[in-house]
Amino acid sequence: MRAVWLLLAVMLPAAVVAQDVTDRALDESEALMRDAQGSQQRIEQLDDATREALLRYREAVQQREQLGEYNTRLGDMVAAQQAELESLEGQLSSIEDTQRELLPLMQRMLDSLEQFVALDLPFLPEERGERIDQLRDLMLRSDVSVAEKYRRLIEAYQIESDYGRTLEAWRGSLEQGDSVRVVDYLRLGRVMFFYQSLDGREQGYWDAESQAWAPLPNEYRRTMEQGMRMARQQQTPMMLRLPLPPVSEQSSPQESQP
Repeated sequence: MRAVWLLLAVMLPAAVVAQDVTDRALDESEALMRDAQGSQQRIEQLDDATREALLRYREAVQQREQLGEYNTRLGDMVAAQQAELESLEGQLSSIEDTQRELLPLMQRMLDSLEQFVALDLPFLPEERGERIDQLRDLMLRSDVSVAEKYRRLIEAYQIESDYGRTLEAWRGSLEQGDSVRVVDYLRLGRVMFFYQSLDGREQGYWDAESQAWAPLPNEYRRTMEQGMRMARQQQTPMMLRLPLPPVSEQSSPQESQP
């Protein structure tokens, strides 16, 4: 029995020592496991950071390529705009030269138109004179383009030209000496210009040679009345028997145009 106790006494310290070694080994193993896990986490964190850095790098490279392409296109646009600007400057210079040449031409055209109206049959003198005065004022205005001035001048020429192809009747004042009275006028293009008193008892025509009104025989009274009704679209067109006294040869405004 004593031997057993001695054996137990000897074995207990050894077992305690072995248990202690085992515990330390387990602790070291657990510590190593923890270190390994920490290292793995750090590696994973480094991998995430590396991937993020790589992604940012790729994005930066893509942005740089896009910026390079944009700058190239922008440079092409600037070059094209510069070429267009130079072309426009050349055109403007040409336009300025044309305008300098066109303004004197328009002035001569206006002078010719005024002279033509002065030599023409004296119908609608106020209206035609006012149109020319307005054109002269227009030519002096700096806020009106040359194109608009030219358009208005050509429009006036067209109006004068249309007078030569129309039959027109209207009521207006007739001055003869010191007397002024209201009469009915009849114009046949630019060929003849007549008047008739309101009571129909007196007719006359413009004598271009003497530049004065001349009497017309009473036999033309009915024809004059028919012509006025036709001009006012109150009667269907028909042949009119009217005198054609000798008249001075007139040129049209187009022929007077330089």
